[in-house]
Amino acid sequence: MKKSLKRIMGLGLVLSLTIASLVGCGTKDTKVKEDTTGVEDAADVEDTADVADTAENTDLQTFLIGGIGPLSGGAASYGMSVKQGAEIAVKEINAAGGVTVGAEKVMLDLNFMDDEATVDKAVTSFYALMDAGADAILGTVTSGACLGIIDLTKEEGILQLTPSGSAQGITVNDNTFRLCFTDPLQGVTMADFAVEELGYKKIAIIYNNSDEYSTGMMDAFVSEVEAKGGSIVASESFVTDDVDFNTQLTSIKATDAEIIFVPAYYNDAAYITTQAADLGMNLPFIGGDGWDGVLAQVVDPAVLEGAIFLSPFLATDENAAVQAFVTEYNTQYGVTPDQFAADGYDSVYVFKAAMEKAASTASADMIAAMTQINVKGLTGDVTFSAEGEPNKGAKFIEIKGGAYTAR
Repeated sequence: MKKSLKRIMGLGLVLSLTIASLVGCGTKDTKVKEDTTGVEDAADVEDTADVADTAENTDLQTFLIGGIGPLSGGAASYGMSVKQGAEIAVKEINAAGGVTVGAEKVMLDLNFMDDEATVDKAVTSFYALMDAGADAILGTVTSGACLGIIDLTKEEGILQLTPSGSAQGITVNDNTFRLCFTDPLQGVTMADFAVEELGYKKIAIIYNNSDEYSTGMMDAFVSEVEAKGGSIVASESFVTDDVDFNTQLTSIKATDAEIIFVPAYYNDAAYITTQAADLGMNLPFIGGDGWDGVLAQVVDPAVLEGAIFLSPFLATDENAAVQAFVTEYNTQYGVTPDQFAADGYDSVYVFKAAMEKAASTASADMIAAMTQINVKGLTGDVTFSAEGEPNKGAKFIEIKGGAYTAR
């Protein structure tokens, strides 16, 4: 059902919002190795007619999921993964007969729009999706863009679920939920892992001081390390789009650091680990979920040997549902899915569970139902708190022999 929009206010917001867009998980254009998967030029509105083939030519009610994320630009791989994972879930649910909502069957449709990981594009996409009759918002994929629309979705009273926006403030409104881990939670988890599990007490950090994802994780990590009796022997920063990390690494090399924590995205991690190897450094590395996909960014996977990062998803997991998804994703798109694809897939099933629990497609009813559902997803069994946060476990992924393995 379409909802009225205060367009003058919205245009004002577009002009005033200047938040740099981050992903709970990646925004840089530069790469150590050229990404050969490629991303086709994306129109502002994706043609999604093939997504809900089962919903076509039917008198059944259709529930439109409005997706927002980067389909072009430096963060395009994240948005494409979320979109494609969501497409598979929509097709799967529709092929099984749709969603049972009370006494009715409801088919799903997906309209996923490109925001280029920017606030202004995210706002424009949100308004366009509302005009198209969106019933729920899947997105945005990146944290900065997500922060740019949360008050708009609150004003419209529409259910919003971000698959991967990890900035702390995203869930401040009661209509917004997140599927991924928050930045502070990742920082605490990795600090506990480094000190208690790995036994390191002297830790160096290289972080991006110009984005919320990196700084949020770093701040929580530092506090937890110190609380556990460890110490930060070096804290080196950089800014978005930096590609030369030799100064930071040389400073760390002069310390007695036992391990390096890099709360950054895979492009940064690829540069840092490659340059550390060039400097003859053999310290182990750990990172957050933004490292997912780092193997595709390096020329020599040996530079990543032994690195450990946090992730909710591992494509080699023997779980039958995971393997079925991996097979279907590879069949449809010719690549192995990453955690963002799994996040997109699980997000659609969260909407399905909320519709079924609420016995309604009205956002107010679905929002109320969100804290009452339990979804067994590819990224773990998940429930949601009243604060919009997910309750689910995490996986530690270790890179061994040029492959991601369960720790």
